[in-house]
Amino acid sequence: MPVEIERKFLVVGDKWRPLVRSNQRYRQGYLSLGPGPTVRVRRAGPAAFVTIKGDGRIARPEFEYEIPVEDAEAMLANLCHRPLVEKTRHDVWDAGVLWHVDEFEGGNGGLVMAEVELSAADQPLRLPCWIGREVTDDPGYRNSELSRRPLHGRGDANT
Repeated sequence: MPVEIERKFLVVGDKWRPLVRSNQRYRQGYLSLGPGPTVRVRRAGPAAFVTIKGDGRIARPEFEYEIPVEDAEAMLANLCHRPLVEKTRHDVWDAGVLWHVDEFEGGNGGLVMAEVELSAADQPLRLPCWIGREVTDDPGYRNSELSRRPLHGRGDANT
């Protein structure tokens, strides 16, 4: 079974920006928000995916399949819970590690989060100076929860 092993952090400052190698705009929505598995539809630039994620914190089952862009757009428009999550994902290399830095828009505007995928849950990780508080264990920072309960107005973005 495919497993995603990932840690998430809030980002502080802009020192990560010179390290950006590429970026891509994401729009995503949820067909199922749990409890239990979540089912996500994502438009990532010119491609689209449906992803099923199981329960867990750092490590959890994840199945992802590419789907036709037209199908994704129809699901985003007609089937997904509102609001959609919109963000720009920046790929940032630091000390040989690929970080995904997400700048959120809309109701989550102002939130900047970094995630890193690991090969093991206990893999040692050197944190760059632009990494702030770890939010891996805070379900409020999962994208599915940001869809259900956007940060705008909560006052806890990047604190």
